[in-house]
Amino acid sequence: MRKHLATALATLFGLAAAGAVQAQTKWDLPAGYPPANFHSKNLVDFADDVKNASGGKLVITVHAGASLFKVPEIKRAVQTGQAQIGELLMSNMENEIPIAGIDTVPFLATSYADAKKLWAAARPRVAKVLEGQGMTLLYAVPWPPQGIYAKKDLNTVEDMKGLKFRAYNPATSRIAELVGAQPVTIQAAELAQALSTGVVNSFISSGSTGYDSKVWESLTHFYDTQAWLPNNIIFANNDALKKLDEATRKALFDAAARAEDRGRKASEDATGFYYKELAAKGMKIQPPSPALAAGFKKIGDQLTAEWIKKAGADGQAIVDAYKKM
Repeated sequence: MRKHLATALATLFGLAAAGAVQAQTKWDLPAGYPPANFHSKNLVDFADDVKNASGGKLVITVHAGASLFKVPEIKRAVQTGQAQIGELLMSNMENEIPIAGIDTVPFLATSYADAKKLWAAARPRVAKVLEGQGMTLLYAVPWPPQGIYAKKDLNTVEDMKGLKFRAYNPATSRIAELVGAQPVTIQAAELAQALSTGVVNSFISSGSTGYDSKVWESLTHFYDTQAWLPNNIIFANNDALKKLDEATRKALFDAAARAEDRGRKASEDATGFYYKELAAKGMKIQPPSPALAAGFKKIGDQLTAEWIKKAGADGQAIVDAYKKM
């Protein structure tokens, strides 16, 4: 009897363990930035939060540094179910989704407070477009304010003529064209190599990107133009979401809300850190001259008008809603 009982119990525990394994869902989260970047760290914290909040039912593996999919492939990978969830700089979608470029319109929102308002105005419309493509928007985290990196003094926008300017979305390509620079498409994961080999010798980005790419090894100046604060957005495949039980979906959405708040604070905290570190490495950190600022303001006005024309009624509605906040 004891032998039969032990066998029965062993079978029962085995079935229970098998059921527990079957109940666990595993997701892959491709992302484009290095593991040490604050965005990537926040993704890992988000994944840990989801695992704990779901009681281990949902396990998300973060693949930082474009190690699973290259940055331009991430949206398509999530949309087609090759990955269940992903992170992408929102403006990378602008060619396909015009309103996704709202947070890279120069000098429209130039502080964390304004960027938060702009995102609140844009979020419902961005979410609606993604929903129509089979994806759900989970959360967004802003980058620190964007500035200009170069290897020489820039006193006016005319001083940028002829520079090999890194472009990563339509807005940065257009800026290069307007100042007479040569736009070169380079994603974040490839920037350090592009700088070291001279493929690019200037770019506009945050202190975070400069620090991650060890920009001081190639360039010397950073102009704190605070042109915009672009968002990284995190989104999930709708079919994958539907396979989760209600409690696990709630755990995921709640963790996303916490990740957005945590990420925004990390971004703000990081801004001062990155500037301090860049200066310690020998970078010359400075505000733009009045002439350079005026030149960028003129470009910003032109790009705002161009963007609204391209984005249409939805774009105008977002800008109008933002300005009323």
